[in-house]
This record gives sequence, C-alpha cells and structure tokens, in this order.
Amino acid sequence: MSLPSSVDVAIIGAGAAGLGAAHALAGSGLSVIVLEARNRLGGRAWTVQASPEVTFDVGCGWLHSADKNSFVPIARQLNFELNNDLPPWSDRAFGDAFPEILRQDFVRAIDQFYDRASEAAEAGEDAPASRYLEPGNRWNPMIDAVSTYVNGCELDQVSLLDMEAYEDTYFNWRVRAGYGTLIAAYGAPCPVALNCNVTLIDHSGQRIRIETSQGALATDKVIVTVPTNLIADEAIRFSPALRAKVDAAAGLPLGVDDKVTLALEDAEAFPKEGNLRGATMRTAMGTYHIRPFGQPCIEGFFGGSFARELEAAGEGAIAAQSIDEIAGFLGNDIRQKLKPLYESRWAHDPFARGSYSHALPGHSGDRAVLTAPVDGRLFFAGEATSPNFFTTAHGARDSGERAAQEVLAASNKP
Repeated sequence: MSLPSSVDVAIIGAGAAGLGAAHALAGSGLSVIVLEARNRLGGRAWTVQASPEVTFDVGCGWLHSADKNSFVPIARQLNFELNNDLPPWSDRAFGDAFPEILRQDFVRAIDQFYDRASEAAEAGEDAPASRYLEPGNRWNPMIDAVSTYVNGCELDQVSLLDMEAYEDTYFNWRVRAGYGTLIAAYGAPCPVALNCNVTLIDHSGQRIRIETSQGALATDKVIVTVPTNLIADEAIRFSPALRAKVDAAAGLPLGVDDKVTLALEDAEAFPKEGNLRGATMRTAMGTYHIRPFGQPCIEGFFGGSFARELEAAGEGAIAAQSIDEIAGFLGNDIRQKLKPLYESRWAHDPFARGSYSHALPGHSGDRAVLTAPVDGRLFFAGEATSPNFFTTAHGARDSGERAAQEVLAASNKP
C-alpha cells in the first residue's frame, strides 16, 4: 500500500514481531501502517524455491518449543502442513564421521557443561558462559561450535544468566511449505508499505514524525521491531536521542548463523532426515541435514566467527566449505553429486546485519531495558525483547502482540 501522511500507530518492520503487533491492533479502531524496508514480508523468516524440487528456509526453519509456539495454532488455522519428525541434531548420525561411542561421550560432556552453567546461574552473578567449560576437556571446541549454532557466537560472548533464561521445551517442528511462507501468509492481511526504509524517528513534537525512503508521515505512537544491530548502529536514529536504547541494543548484538542448500544427485541412496557431522574437535565446523522432508538436497549450517569468515570470503564460500567438509566425511566421490543451490549471508543483509540476538556477559538485563516503553509513545518489540523465547520467530511474534497491548493501554483502548 502507499504511504499515508498520518496514522495513529506506525509499526517499523514487517517481520514476525511487526506482523504480530499489526494483528493485535486490527479492529481496535486505530489506523495502523507497517513500514517495511524490504520488498517482502517476514524479515529474517524467508522461504525460497531453491530448485523445482527443493524448498529452502533461508532464515528460521524450526518451530522451537512447538507445544508453546504461537505459530503452531496459526499454521493450523491457515491450513499449513506441520511436520513433527525428530530434528537432525538428535542423537543419530549418518556415516562413520562421528561414531556412536564418541557421540555418547560428547553428549555427556555438553550435558555436564549445561549442568555446571545452570548451577552457577542460580547464584545470580553474570559471567561469560565459557567460564563453565571443563578445563582441558577435549570436547570444548565442539561445545563451542554448538553455541555458534544456538547463539550465533562463541561462549565467551554469551551471558550466563541470559543463556539460562532461554526456555526450550524440546519440541521442534517444521512447516512443510517453509516457516517464511507461513509468516508471509500470516502477514498478508496486514496494512504494509514495502520498500519503505525508516531513517529517523523524531519524537520531539506533539506528534511523532517518521522519515522514510518514501517520504515522511506523522503518527501518535510507534512500535519499533527492527533487529538490535540497526538500533545500535543508529541506522534508525531517534531525535531526541535514546542513549539507553542504543546501549541496550549494543549489549544484545545479533550473532551470525548461515545456511546453505546443496542439490544431491542420486538422493535415494541417502537417508531421509539424516544428520551428518564429524568428531572434528574444532569450533569452525558445519552441521548437515541430509534430505530434509525427503528432498534431494543437503542443508548446511554454520555459526559464529566461522560464519562471519565465510561470508567475508564472498558469495559461494559457504557452499564451497560445505562441499569440502562433506567430502572429508564421505569421500571425494560425493563432490560430483553436490551442486550449490542457495546460501544465506545474514551479516551482509543491510536490514538484519546478523541472525538473532544474544546478551553479552554482564548484559542479561538489557532485554528489559530495550523493551520498556518511552513516554507512552514509543514501544519496542522483536525477538531480542522476549524474556524467554529470544532468538525465535514466535518469541518475536508474541513480543509484537505485547507491544500492541501496551499501545492500546496507553491509548485507553480496551
């Protein structure tokens, strides 16, 4: 839709949080517009048809904590097919790159790490989560690799208290058509102005003035749902400045996780929903999902500083690394069966600048600081503001709904 000159509520960002806020405000009697810099809905949720046979979630792909995930009932209401097969990171593996006896030893080591971390968190003192690795344990580099998948960074950059606050019920489901497709369908009824990049929120006057790439508009209330890196980098500026928000966002940076999908020739020779990774004893490693949904492909996943290095190496580097590593596990003959289809580069995405948030050590309280409304006119949502479901699409959606309720309360609306 075109940009109006004036609305009651402007929502910045048409990711899961912004769309959750727009849905919650529907029927309130308030005029609402969602301002989205991209040419599509969904933000860091994005599904592409990588080939005629392969549907690929470039961003989030798993409905984590599915028994509490608000997108599960939404998916059912919109007639999306859900899949509840065990995720590939469960205790099973393809090939002999990670033998069962070693996997059991690794699982014991990582479980003991999380037990030590949980016990330390009960004392209430924040610290880098890496402090609770067992000195000299041979599995420490791979435990750190798991952190890069979960947090987008290594454990020395992760707040112990924030890590402990995350809620995971261990139910992990998928959307057959893609999580990004579901979120785009969820947002379809919402009033959204695409290709509308916000640069300034001027809240100095009686009404708020928002400057965008399509012009300016006036509004009474704003819900900001953009990733923390955009606030910390002041890609969107506030006038007067909101130093506490910028500092809180800087304490909640987006880590980096990237994905790649590779076409797999003679796919029937490989197991559906297989897991492939090696006992590599290093943090710079990928993990691989063989034939997700039975599709003829292998998905690779990389995180942390290794993902940043691969992005910096340029287009195609993630796919090349994946093929090299898979060949190291399964033999060089596999190279002829693999062809790059699609890869993400989230750190280079100007409207994300990363994948999902983690709290730096000593900054576990920054989520609450970022969440707090300002003057009953500026409200904040997004996965980074979720107290327990940060990093997730449903945490983002629920935060948008929460911010919308704050707007209604401030507007004296029921």
